[in-house]
Amino acid sequence: MRLFSLTTLLCLSFAFTSFAQEAKINWMTIEEVTVAMEKEPRNVMIDVYTSWCGPCKMMMANTFTNKNLINYVNKNYYAVKLNAEAPDPIVFLGKTYTNPTYDPNKRGRNGVHELSRYFKVSAYPTIVYLDEEMKIITANSGYKQPQQLEVMLKFFNDVYSREIPSDNVQSVWDKYNSTFTGTW
Repeated sequence: MRLFSLTTLLCLSFAFTSFAQEAKINWMTIEEVTVAMEKEPRNVMIDVYTSWCGPCKMMMANTFTNKNLINYVNKNYYAVKLNAEAPDPIVFLGKTYTNPTYDPNKRGRNGVHELSRYFKVSAYPTIVYLDEEMKIITANSGYKQPQQLEVMLKFFNDVYSREIPSDNVQSVWDKYNSTFTGTW
C-alpha cells in the first residue's frame, strides 16, 4: 500500500510540474542575438520597458503570455527585453552603449540607456523591430494586446522588405492591415 501511495504521489507531482511549465518567449540579450544571427538570421523584436511602467507590466502578464504569440515569436523572431534604464553596458553592432546618468541609490525613474535613445524610444512600452541585418524597421509605442501584435509581427516577417521603396511602405502596410484577419 505504501508503494502504491508513493508511486501515485510521484506521478501526481510529475503531472503538476509538467502543467506548471508554461511556454515562454525565449528572451535573449542583444549580445546573444548577435551571436545567433551568425548561424540563423531572423528579424528581431525588442521590448523596451522600465521597471516602473504599468503598461509594460501588463504586456508581460497579458500579451507575452499568449500561446499563439509565444509560438510565433519563438519560431520567427529573436526576442529581446531591454530595460531602458538598466545600468549595464550593452554592445550593439560593435559599439558600447551605457546609461551614464544611472544612479544606483535612486528609486523610480533612473536615467535613460543610450541604446534606448539609439532606437529613438520616447515612451514605454515600445517594441522595436529590426531586420535580419539588425537595421531598424520601426518602433511602435504603447500597450498592445496579442491581436494587435499579430498583424505587425506577421507583416514584418512575411511582407516587409528593404526592397520596397520607402515611399511605398506605408501604402503596403495600409493594404495589408486593412485586409488582415487575425487568428489569435
